[in-house]
Amino acid sequence: PNPFNPETTIRFGLPVPGNVKIEVFDLTGKQVALLIDKAVPAGEHSVSFKGDDHPSGVYFYRIRTAGFTSTKKMLLLK
Repeated sequence: PNPFNPETTIRFGLPVPGNVKIEVFDLTGKQVALLIDKAVPAGEHSVSFKGDDHPSGVYFYRIRTAGFTSTKKMLLLK
């Protein structure tokens, strides 16, 4: 998803069903979006983040499931 303007798609896969939470944070650590926070079936999935209402810059998205957490960087360029 790097760089993107004005929208990017975050793809993820689950080997088993479970609760998934995907949040987006700015450089200060403030949460700017909650993309998903629900039970998801096993398989490949995707969610979109729209940067229309956010300034250009670096953002981080964090994916959390039971027993797994990953944080990645993305760059919004307008």
